[in-house]
Amino acid sequence: MVAVKGFANGQITAEIAQACNNWLNSLSPEQKAKGTYDFRDGERIFWYYPPLNRHGLALRDMDQDQRNLAYAIIDSTLAPDTAEKAKLIMEHELVLGPIEVEEGNSNWDRNPELYYWTVFGEPGSDGPWGWRAEGHHVSLHINCWDDKIISVTPFFLGANPAEVLKGDKQGLRILDRREDLAIELISSFNDEQKSRAILHDKAPWDILTYNSSKAAVHNDEGVAGSEMTGSQRETLMSLITEYVNGMRSEYAESKMADLRAGGLDNFRVVWSGALDRSRDHYYRIHGGNFIIEFDNIQNGANHIHSVWRDVENDFGEDVMRDTKKQYEIL
Repeated sequence: MVAVKGFANGQITAEIAQACNNWLNSLSPEQKAKGTYDFRDGERIFWYYPPLNRHGLALRDMDQDQRNLAYAIIDSTLAPDTAEKAKLIMEHELVLGPIEVEEGNSNWDRNPELYYWTVFGEPGSDGPWGWRAEGHHVSLHINCWDDKIISVTPFFLGANPAEVLKGDKQGLRILDRREDLAIELISSFNDEQKSRAILHDKAPWDILTYNSSKAAVHNDEGVAGSEMTGSQRETLMSLITEYVNGMRSEYAESKMADLRAGGLDNFRVVWSGALDRSRDHYYRIHGGNFIIEFDNIQNGANHIHSVWRDVENDFGEDVMRDTKKQYEIL
């Protein structure tokens, strides 16, 4: 028997597999051909978050029952509030579209049905399998092996506008906590801490890991957790929790227990741009293989990109490599 690393919970993976299979079983052969790939197909490690035509089966090509079953895959995997955020971000295209028309910058169909679902492998089998849901500002990748979740990253959510400035949804900020907690943290730094945390007075145009299939980071930049006060470390932990809690509670609690056991000493915080929401701002949190990035610069600093990544195990690649080695040994 080959040992597979991952979060083992047969009930959770069974529920996710059941949701995936319920959706698959509702599809016609033509729909299924669009919405399924072999797990080892290179398509699985392609990801992107701007608006573009994608592989997979789009909501626009599903009937209402099939759409409900597609959403149920998200509901089976993510925390309820994050599942709702993902759906809100999809619906946010209806907010963005009129803004772009008003600004004379309408060059893409802002359609909440242009989100694509894909299943890789055979859900519930004793081999590797997973699912992806992706479109503008949503990119979710869940990979499993038998009864284990082997990876949940890249885990990307964005919002444009970050804050709705007028209309029926005025004041809506879908990703408010991951912005507000970070500003609370950087604002608590003293001058010496800020001098090391703030790398540039302007934010980069986008998250620096972009849509690379493998993330990389400079581990010696920024302020380490070991150099923070107790209250600063609490805020940092709350910010990390905000991202990890995107997954359903059983997985999130296990991941956070691992992070707490390892401690925050070697986690580092990097900042660029303004120290508030008045103009462009960016932050990165990194420790070991764990990375969070957040950027808000476009559209007058009212356009968020945020992502949680794993340097070695995005898409379950580290688990796949390790398991392949075990098979070769056997």
